[in-house]
Amino acid sequence: MFFYLSQFRNEFFAFNIFRYITFRAGLAAVTTFLIMIVIGPWFIRKLGQWNLGEKPVLGGGREAVLGAELKPKVGTPTMGGILIIGSILISVLLWADLSNPYILLTIFTMLWLACIGFADDFMKLKGINKNGMPARTKMIWQAVLAVIVSFYVYAYLNVSTELDVPFLKKLVIDLGPFYILLVMAILIGASNAVNLTDGLDGLAIGCTLMVALTLAILCYITGNINISEYLFIPYIPGSGELTIFCTAIVGASLGFLWFNAHPASVFMGDVGALALGGTIGIIAVFIKKEFLLVVLGGVFVWEALSVIMQVTSFKLTGKRIFLCSPYHHHLQKLNWKESKIVIRFWIVGIILALVTLTTLKIR
Repeated sequence: MFFYLSQFRNEFFAFNIFRYITFRAGLAAVTTFLIMIVIGPWFIRKLGQWNLGEKPVLGGGREAVLGAELKPKVGTPTMGGILIIGSILISVLLWADLSNPYILLTIFTMLWLACIGFADDFMKLKGINKNGMPARTKMIWQAVLAVIVSFYVYAYLNVSTELDVPFLKKLVIDLGPFYILLVMAILIGASNAVNLTDGLDGLAIGCTLMVALTLAILCYITGNINISEYLFIPYIPGSGELTIFCTAIVGASLGFLWFNAHPASVFMGDVGALALGGTIGIIAVFIKKEFLLVVLGGVFVWEALSVIMQVTSFKLTGKRIFLCSPYHHHLQKLNWKESKIVIRFWIVGIILALVTLTTLKIR
């Protein structure tokens, strides 16, 4: 909304400042943070009044493995992701250029996945189904979104189907129409990976903050013709506007971490985790950082892989690789304290963010 004030800069010169992405990006982060801090306490109380407290699902032997760790979390308000997504949406509507197709499609992706997560949380918390939405149903709805978004990206946004390989500026892989399958894999994989990581106080939201901040830098560079040409990375007109979306996520993550730090006063639930993961994934697609997302989101990737490895091993051999999955639960069973696990995962996330940024120059 405020972006359009720049159109009146000839009448009032001060409005010219709303043209600048850096200015609007900073205020987008401040906006989401303030919304979280101001409304957060009231919203958490409401979640408690609505009886939307955490009800951990234990099955497949997990009672003996994680019962003691999860028991203190029972009753803690969840579905805090509603506030996260709401604050991001308000901030983006206030500060971004709403005629930008990348912004509109990212909003669409975020809200679609938030609805899936909301349905999953609601069914679980209200006793409709103790496991929430059936995994197959959830995957179908994610796949439908992935098909819509990937086809639109390929057919209408003219996003290149060529893949940049980190560290190698001359190696380019052109997937052609198969690029649609890659977009689908990234969208579904990223949303579920963040959801799987959301198991300890502050773990998922802290790692999301680091990924979003790094993506903000990458978006700004990709949308700036001078910087992108200097660094030999693809210039994508209009993608710089996604910087505002990323910083909105950063501000919301900081605000939510205020309440989600150990011991957590609220959890984000699937409504937040699925939406944030998918949003991160689609932004990486828009700025042609598909491979880099694997590095940048290495914590999420490893958490998802640990689950895949555990399930595959158990089905094929009847044996488990880890004491429990995702991997953060394995560390709990090794008697690591929750705060220690979270902080060390954050450290790894920071290192991966720095490695990601170094690829911009090492090509």
